Amino acid sequence: MRRNLGFTLLAIWLILVGVAEFVSLGSIAGLLNVLALAAGVLILLGQ
Repeated sequence: MRRNLGFTLLAIWLILVGVAEFVSLGSIAGLLNVLALAAGVLILLGQ
């Protein structure tokens, strides 16, 4: 079963945002922004 890359990136982003609320992961705000942007674009493109 082939997974949708956009939804996979969205899942990773959601997990990281959830974990960041409980522990300090350092300065990963830039990474979270890039993941969110990539996931949104890929979902819109249907990838």
